[in-house]
Amino acid sequence: MKRIAVYPGSFDPITNGHLLILKRSLGVFDEVVLLLAVNPNKKSQFSVDERLKMMKEATKDFPNVKVDFYDGLTVEYCKKVGAKHLIRGLRAVTDFEYEFQLAAANEYIDSDIDMVFFMSRKEETFISSSTVNQLAENGVDISSLVPPIVVEMYKGK
Repeated sequence: MKRIAVYPGSFDPITNGHLLILKRSLGVFDEVVLLLAVNPNKKSQFSVDERLKMMKEATKDFPNVKVDFYDGLTVEYCKKVGAKHLIRGLRAVTDFEYEFQLAAANEYIDSDIDMVFFMSRKEETFISSSTVNQLAENGVDISSLVPPIVVEMYKGK
């Protein structure tokens, strides 16, 4: 039986930290869906189409990765594609608090879907989409923090 996992996020934009978590998850799962899950409470830097474009370009050489979009509950998406695991990255204690609450809510909805956490490597603990956006808006070179497509997309902003 194929082990399918879903790695959801707003990916606004996708970062090298996200990609490292994705690469590591491919060592555990047969297939990973990188899922653009829109949070209506967040103001996005990039549109859904722009983020999907960046995600697809950044993962084009990854075996067994599918990029998709879903605007409903992630747990419902998992059921739809037959995934039993949700992948999440943890950088710091503040991430843990948020993810702990999210895991409890997901378990309430469907206790058959497990959260699998990957700790960020120490070099990536400060990389977040919000940090990247702030740096880019202030003219800081972000090319070592994001895939080349993201740098290109910022030039168009």
